[in-house]
Amino acid sequence: MTILDGKKTSNDIKNEITEIVQEMKNKGEKVPHLAAVIVGNDGASLTYVGSKVRACERVGFESTMVRMPNTTSETELLREIEKLNNNPEIDGFIVQLPLPKQIDTQKVLMAVDPDKDVDGFHPTNFGRMALDMSTFIPATPFGILELLDRYNVDTKGKHTVVIGRSHIVGRPMSILMGRKGFPGNSTVTLTHSHTKNITQITSQADIIITALGVPGFLKAEMVKDDAVIIDVGITRVPDESRERGYYITGDVDYENVSKKVSHITPVPGGVGPMTIAMLLKNTLLARERHRAANRS
Repeated sequence: MTILDGKKTSNDIKNEITEIVQEMKNKGEKVPHLAAVIVGNDGASLTYVGSKVRACERVGFESTMVRMPNTTSETELLREIEKLNNNPEIDGFIVQLPLPKQIDTQKVLMAVDPDKDVDGFHPTNFGRMALDMSTFIPATPFGILELLDRYNVDTKGKHTVVIGRSHIVGRPMSILMGRKGFPGNSTVTLTHSHTKNITQITSQADIIITALGVPGFLKAEMVKDDAVIIDVGITRVPDESRERGYYITGDVDYENVSKKVSHITPVPGGVGPMTIAMLLKNTLLARERHRAANRS
């Protein structure tokens, strides 16, 4: 059994990006600049954004964090997004989700300039991805593709089952695994909360990508021998016996499933670190595009 080590792979990618950024500096070129907008004081969101800012420092990017209070109106947030859209210094930016209830998330994501949408959530970028055109691929699916690629996991002609149909992971993953090329060329089944006989489907899968957020959902009896398991789920489970008062687990019953399969991602240390690495890769792509367009 091979562990698909996202922590190691993400560090490899960051080292590669660091070298490219150093070359940019040596040539006197502008380095990539990523901005993150965070509204409110959600602990998990602050942690995620903080880790993204530190990742920027690690590879030599410039970064900006825009913090706005929980009482921010939709109009105020849209005004801030417009500023970032029009700021030539910013190559890409993200709006950290979830947003407070007074703000329409869809309206906000639609307001982001597709050329700066390094999260890959704008319908323009999603549409380009679906049509196999060059675009920003959402960071988590992009990270999964990169893991499959770097570990040379065969996907051609394989049966891939995706569990969960979110716009951030499940739906884009189902499109990407069915595209021409590698990783891709697999036959994809997209399952969700209304799927009947899910065990019958997963037990036939060569590759399972689960993004449900339900701890331990995927059991050993749902998986065939030598399958490839990608666990996107990450949940804090309360546990008073631990110092932190909780432990982090994924959608997969790792202890039992790992005994049957050929490849598996751990939680934590699997898909999570890859998401930030691919956000950096998208920001680098944005900088290169803007340099080509502006010749600067």
